[in-house]
Amino acid sequence: MKLSIIIPIYNEERTINDIVHAASDANKLGLDYEIILIDDFSTDKTPEIIFNLHSENPRLIILRHSINQGKGAALRTGFKKANGDIVVIQDADLEYDPKEYPKLLKPILENKADVVYGSRFRSDQETRVFYFWHRVANGFLTLLSNMFTNLNLTDMETGYKVFRKDILDKIKLKENRFGIEPEITAKISYIPNVRIYEVGISYFGRTYKEGKKIGIKDAFRALYAIVKYSIFK
Repeated sequence: MKLSIIIPIYNEERTINDIVHAASDANKLGLDYEIILIDDFSTDKTPEIIFNLHSENPRLIILRHSINQGKGAALRTGFKKANGDIVVIQDADLEYDPKEYPKLLKPILENKADVVYGSRFRSDQETRVFYFWHRVANGFLTLLSNMFTNLNLTDMETGYKVFRKDILDKIKLKENRFGIEPEITAKISYIPNVRIYEVGISYFGRTYKEGKKIGIKDAFRALYAIVKYSIFK
C-alpha cells in the first residue's frame, strides 16, 4: 500500500517546513508514501523553502501554478499526480496534525471504509476555542449538505479527508477555491455503495492574523456549491 499526501500551499512560509517534516513521519506507519506539494503561486519565501525541503527528502514532489487559482485547483493538480493507493489531504498550516494519520487511515486499511472524514466536532481531543460564527456557519453548511446527500456527517468542511484512490478517480472536480469541500462530499456521496466513515480529530485553528484565509465569500460559494452539485449531479 502506498500513501499520497497532498498539500496545497499558498504563502505558508511560517509553517510549511514544520508540516512537511511532520507529514514525513508517515513512514512510521509502515507504508510507502509520497508527499505532493502544490505551490499555488506563493509570493513569500515558500518556493525557496520547499525547494530546500526537496533536496532533503526525495519522496517530495513539487508542483507549481503559474497563477494563483485556489485550494480546489491545487487539489485537482495534486490528485492527478498522485500514485498512491490512499490519498490524504493535508493543509499546509498547523491546524491539522499529521499525528492523526493512524486513526484516519485505520478504517481504510481494515477495509471498512472507502472514504474517511476527520471531524473536529466528533472528538475528545484538544481543540482550540475561537470564532463562534465560523462554528455556526460550518454547522449550517454541514446540515444543508447532509440534507441533499442524505449523509449524517458532523464536519463536511473538514480539511482532513482521506480516500481510496480508485474511489477518488471516479469523480471529476471543478471548484477552484474552498467550494471544493462540498463538491467532493456531494460527488462522493453519489457513488454506489461507497463507505464513508468519520473519526474525531484534534484541531488547532488559527486566527486571520496568523494566516487563516477562508472568509465570508467562501461561505457563500460553499452554499452555492452544495446546491449546484446536489441538484445537477
